[in-house]
Amino acid sequence: MNFLHYTVTTGQRDVVRVYLTGSAANVLVMDDANFQSFKAGQGHRYYGGHYTRSPAIIKPPNPGHWNVVINLGGLAGTVNAVVQVAQG
Repeated sequence: MNFLHYTVTTGQRDVVRVYLTGSAANVLVMDDANFQSFKAGQGHRYYGGHYTRSPAIIKPPNPGHWNVVINLGGLAGTVNAVVQVAQG
């Protein structure tokens, strides 16, 4: 399974902005437990989804440590990403 992985820390009003270049991609924001499940190919919960336009802007439900995963969902293509935390 190929994917890009970033870690971020957000505050109360922060959003995660992901600037994509290349193919459309899945942008998933999840906690550590769900990231471990994702890597193991098990069921997991996330915020975000499939984005065809950039930037993807995702508001985590609470402040803290988050994993940002970018993948193509098994489709062909390439993608690069820049991940930023910004005040929402």
